[in-house]
Amino acid sequence: MALAIRLARGGAKKRPYYRIVVTDSRNARDGRFIEKIGTYNPLLAKDSGERVKLDTERAAHWLGVGAQPSDRVARFLDAAGVRTRAAKNNPKKGEPGEKAKERSETRATKTAEREAAAAEAAAQPAAAAEEAETEAVVAAAIESTEAGIAGDAVEAEAEAPAEAAAEAPAEDEKKADEA
Repeated sequence: MALAIRLARGGAKKRPYYRIVVTDSRNARDGRFIEKIGTYNPLLAKDSGERVKLDTERAAHWLGVGAQPSDRVARFLDAAGVRTRAAKNNPKKGEPGEKAKERSETRATKTAEREAAAAEAAAQPAAAAEEAETEAVVAAAIESTEAGIAGDAVEAEAEAPAEAAAEAPAEDEKKADEA
């Protein structure tokens, strides 16, 4: 006969209460059992000592006889230190489904687009500032060049009347000589 250590449900509707029992694996969940070795009340807080009550000596005896614990009972036995439970490894369990992957990809592309737009917007004022600075330097150079040209022209105009005044008496002398 294949023995199992498992939970048998009791309690009212929406108020579960379980007995930890040793039974023939072919029996019904809540049916006949060989021995009751503990209780489990899932309604109590997880840190409560009354949540799981287990007779560890009887559990060790039945494990020695060959009884196989269910997954939940194996957790209880591991917590009680009666039997170590090998950790299960299912790397695909935590992996999101196809739709969730699509949503995250869409979200990532939208975020990347927003960041690119923000970087571009931040670069435009900097580029505009550089461009304005360049224009200011060019304008200053043009003004200084024009001022230099204008200064030369002013000097030339200032010299021109003096030359014209110097030339004018000479021209007057020439006209007087000719007459």
